[in-house]
Amino acid sequence: MINLDRYERLKLKKKRLLDSLIVNDILKDKNLIKAIMEVPLEKFIPEKYINSVQLYEDRPALFYYDETNPKNYRTISAPHMIVIMLQGLSLNKNDDLLILGAKSGYIAALAHKLAPKGEIIILEANSEIARITKQNLEKLKLDENISIVIKNPLIGMAELSPWQKILITGAIDQSKINPLLHQLDKNGGVLFAPIGPEIVQTYTQILRQNNQFYGKRQLQVKFSPLITQLEIDELELITDFEEIEIKESYSINSGRVTIKYTEVILDNLIPESQIETVPTSKQNKRLVISLLEGIIKNVLELKIEGNMDKIFSTIDKIERDLEILKSFKKKIFEMKIKRMQNKLNQIRSCNILRKELEKQEFNVEHSIEQKIAIINKTINEINIFIDILKEEIKRIKRE
Repeated sequence: MINLDRYERLKLKKKRLLDSLIVNDILKDKNLIKAIMEVPLEKFIPEKYINSVQLYEDRPALFYYDETNPKNYRTISAPHMIVIMLQGLSLNKNDDLLILGAKSGYIAALAHKLAPKGEIIILEANSEIARITKQNLEKLKLDENISIVIKNPLIGMAELSPWQKILITGAIDQSKINPLLHQLDKNGGVLFAPIGPEIVQTYTQILRQNNQFYGKRQLQVKFSPLITQLEIDELELITDFEEIEIKESYSINSGRVTIKYTEVILDNLIPESQIETVPTSKQNKRLVISLLEGIIKNVLELKIEGNMDKIFSTIDKIERDLEILKSFKKKIFEMKIKRMQNKLNQIRSCNILRKELEKQEFNVEHSIEQKIAIINKTINEINIFIDILKEEIKRIKRE
């Protein structure tokens, strides 16, 4: 049974926290106030770490602790810092958001409330934290809107760019920022990050307008590194098929960026007046549904096709169809294209590994087991991809 006393007590503490943030002129976004009231922080913290006295105090909340390595622990940022992060992003309801560093999924859950029609992908280097985050999102039925990928967050996700917004939740050196800035949408993409050395960083808001970058330094902070050397080493050794990464085949110019620092960067944003809006029509609906049905047909072929060259050719065709669907994404049907692309990338990764294993001798039992595991993983990813496509078709037909 729900302990109503505890529930009411936490609700009261949450209201007091919000009042304090508002009075101190930190929390200004009404939509964010509503989001914080609706999203239960306690659902993102394992029961053994929940401290009812400290919950909804303006301090970081512990959600992960490695008993074998006491220095390896993770916290959800203090509420005032989360507010500063999310307000600094200036999220719109259709924005696609890339979050670097999971923070147990709580920040992503709040961001989804602010950008309900956009797509959110989290990159997390630590596989255990990624697992915890995935479970948290599933419990609150947010896994259809928020995806988590085990990957070095410093790389970003160029293959799914452009991103309207990028949030970095751990300390990052200035030299590591450039590749991420090039993944921003040219039409007003915003990155928000604690930039600087390990000792102290400056939380900085950076706006991209075409190939111009405008920055505003907001406040000094002290964050732990976005990724540790140990996590980098572990990522390089990953062989578990739940953590497969696609080989980087996407190239985005990551040359030197000049950032013009100013006081109010959003004044530099040019209105999207030149973007045409396409009215929803029966013809557009039929076209989109036809494309989605064609993709399903091609995905099903991946289940039965044995020729690796044909498999990769089919994957390339699906990728081209997804690119066509992008033009309908925000103007009309608000499809989860990035989620589809991410799933296709997982299927491609599985087949890359399968192709590599097929070059080996199969008199070794371990190699055979690996191949079977990859095939099973591929089939599972294909089934999930088909479910996503079918759900999109159902939703579009209802509109």
